[in-house]
Amino acid sequence: MLTLSPVFGALRRVGVNLRRGARQAFFRPSVPRRGGFWLRLRLGPTLDELHGGGLLRGLGGSLGLLEVLQTLGAAAQDPDVRGVLVELESELGGWSRRQSLRRALVELRRAGKPVVAYAETLETGNLFLASAASKLWVAPGGCVHLTGLRVEGLFLRGLLDRLDVEADVVRVGSHKSAAESFTRASMSPEQREELERLLDDLFGELVAAVAEGRGLAIERVRELIDEGLFSSKAAQAAGLVDGTLYPDELEKAVKEVAAAEAERLVEAPAYFTGRVADRGWLPLLREPPHVAYIVARGAIRRGRGPRGIATETLRSLLLRVREDDRVRGVVLRLDSPGGDALASDLLWRELSLLSRKKPVVVSMGDVAASGGYYLAMAACSVLAEAGTLTGSIGVVGGKLNLSGLYQRLGVAREAIERGARAGLFSEARAFTPGERSALRTEMESVYGTFVARVAEGRKLAPEAVERVAQGRIWSGARAQGLGLVDSLGGPLEALGEVARRAGLGTGERALVDLYPRLPRLAGLRAFASLVLEGWLDTGGR
Repeated sequence: MLTLSPVFGALRRVGVNLRRGARQAFFRPSVPRRGGFWLRLRLGPTLDELHGGGLLRGLGGSLGLLEVLQTLGAAAQDPDVRGVLVELESELGGWSRRQSLRRALVELRRAGKPVVAYAETLETGNLFLASAASKLWVAPGGCVHLTGLRVEGLFLRGLLDRLDVEADVVRVGSHKSAAESFTRASMSPEQREELERLLDDLFGELVAAVAEGRGLAIERVRELIDEGLFSSKAAQAAGLVDGTLYPDELEKAVKEVAAAEAERLVEAPAYFTGRVADRGWLPLLREPPHVAYIVARGAIRRGRGPRGIATETLRSLLLRVREDDRVRGVVLRLDSPGGDALASDLLWRELSLLSRKKPVVVSMGDVAASGGYYLAMAACSVLAEAGTLTGSIGVVGGKLNLSGLYQRLGVAREAIERGARAGLFSEARAFTPGERSALRTEMESVYGTFVARVAEGRKLAPEAVERVAQGRIWSGARAQGLGLVDSLGGPLEALGEVARRAGLGTGERALVDLYPRLPRLAGLRAFASLVLEGWLDTGGR
């Protein structure tokens, strides 16, 4: 077990306190200590799960998703924050991210804090988010692209046929459609069924959110979506926005909404760094509780490195967290379409060992499918957003047979083998019937293990798992009803759940440690730029 000597621990806390003092001195002028103010939050393509910058992240930089949610949650409870201005710069990425952010804006309004949203142009996804605002403005020359939702697939069968390339695929699961891009020229009935159901769920939530937020009838919102694009004036006439403004008019308009309750706008990164992230003075004689917040995203693979979810990289991190006595609980923020079956099982084992020692709560992002969902089965509790693509309990594998392409190009491949199946994975020929049978047997074994992991993790009978498996995908909302996840929520709800499971009291504040650690270079560069500007402004004196 990892233990810190009392002297070393005290010295480390002294260093943390010194950094806190420097941070407070630096950011105190940016955040008023008395009187009301509004927050300005800019959301755009830089919004990521995590953001670097460390001590100086508030120097005009951006925040990560968790930090934005923490900022909005703190603002809802902070009597000094009188309202929030949200500036949407462009699309924000996945649907689950918008759901988490929209819920935070709704909570702000429930706390009596007005929310003003502004965008030069609004796409469908950002209108879903911005509809939670009290006031919504767009640029006079902008428009509202309320065009609905679309999911499309790319099918390469025709191209592969032209190249004389065959996708030789084995799948276990009637609805496991991951390889259909290579084996079909169009959607299979099973894939269409899955996507229709998923899109129905997302579209229903979109319509309900816009209707509720903009005070429109459900049927009217459906009509507006079918009408398509709207100029800023047409959008205002339809009730989709409240008015139009140029960016230079925005601050004045916010002050009119604030009705003299706020004399200034405070940038959200500065507010987060100077107030929300302030852990207070750490006691020198004892270590406060910690919660590890681990982001794991991308394809699951074996090996090391920053790309995707690499087994050795994540396993070593999970081992350190498991042996760190300061850590009372873990949130695994998971966003993965799956990947290598063996890698998924190795990481499931490491997460299982961790969950035996301290509570592990999984917060699923846009996708937790196949191997990604497999990992979640080791957790004590699993949370998803309503739009999280969930499940895909199945197995698929195969290879591209390039023999026809080689022949067309005049390329000859010749091999000498020992063993009837030595060429099983060669791209120069198709699977033999014996090889295909052996591969299916192996994949059926993997599938059986997958079903058993889900049955154990979700406390379901294998027969019940089988009914929702076979590669089927579900929205997070449907997955909750089927028992595949425990509840709906995002990062903040997951932190609350892990605190409860770790036995942390209501007033006991845990320190949230973000992993993987990101470089602080961006913050240092911003600090150097700020210092240089100040030096130039004073003539170098």
